Amino acid sequence: MDTAITQPPTFSTLIRTASHEQHTEAESSTFMGDLLGGRLDVSAYARYTEQLWFVYRALEDGAADLADDPVAGPFIRPELARVAELERDLAHLRGANWRAGLTALPATAAYAARVEECARTWPGGYVAHHYTRYLGDLSGGQIIRGKAEKTWGFDRKGDGVRFYVFEGIANPAAFKRSYRELLDGLDVVVPDELEKQRIVDECKRAFALNTAVFRELGAEFPLSA
Repeated sequence: MDTAITQPPTFSTLIRTASHEQHTEAESSTFMGDLLGGRLDVSAYARYTEQLWFVYRALEDGAADLADDPVAGPFIRPELARVAELERDLAHLRGANWRAGLTALPATAAYAARVEECARTWPGGYVAHHYTRYLGDLSGGQIIRGKAEKTWGFDRKGDGVRFYVFEGIANPAAFKRSYRELLDGLDVVVPDELEKQRIVDECKRAFALNTAVFRELGAEFPLSA
């Protein structure tokens, strides 16, 4: 008779599996499919990069005040910071005066506002957004980098795709494992099951906010080939 006790899933597993549907929806958006398929020109890629700038400004502007927070603080790692790289990419894509024409789509503004709100009022929610963005950059973001280099002729890991290049992370696989261990450690820091469920739900919300941005980008860049 098998008397083995089934262990409950780790928090990193729970958060990944619970948000799988929303994650898949974001990845399979029409805009991203057209972008990765080489069916859109570089202006669509530049517009997408602009939207990322607004979201990462919200993430990283809120990071300093959370550095000592027991829930969010351990996740704030300088080697993840992306705003400077985004600004370098935008200067390459749009020119030195790239800020002059910078505009957020309504969905982007809503996304950035939610990130800012969580950074200000709810560290657990901030972690949800931090996880969905940065671990995605280290994973699927590398596919985007490769496609962008091939499609629009950017130098390998050069200007235009520096957002996807984490020079301070020598071993992305090991870094992602350590990040997931931090997520699993939330079981101790956040023992309340309802609060953990709120964090999971915020992950789903983060993917939905991202999908809304893709939807508006798709409306702005309908395939006209």
